[in-house]
Amino acid sequence: MAKTEMIRARIEPDLKKEVSSIFQAIGLSTTEAITLFYKMVKLNRGLPFEIKIPNELTRKVMQATNEGRDLVEWNRVDDLLDENDS
Repeated sequence: MAKTEMIRARIEPDLKKEVSSIFQAIGLSTTEAITLFYKMVKLNRGLPFEIKIPNELTRKVMQATNEGRDLVEWNRVDDLLDENDS
């Protein structure tokens, strides 16, 4: 089928630049990536990923993390695993 339709969208310049470089790294043009997204929406009859509204606890944890509160830092994976085993 001939490609005759056009999509126009406004997007943040920094987001466009970063995502375009990711597309380039995996060998896709922006047009090919958008087409792939559309095909996946069609195949899934909806978005090709799950969208959820976080519950209250998750929102609180996300806010605390964004504010740099209640963070625990580990220098080694083994230390993290040992802590979670106890």
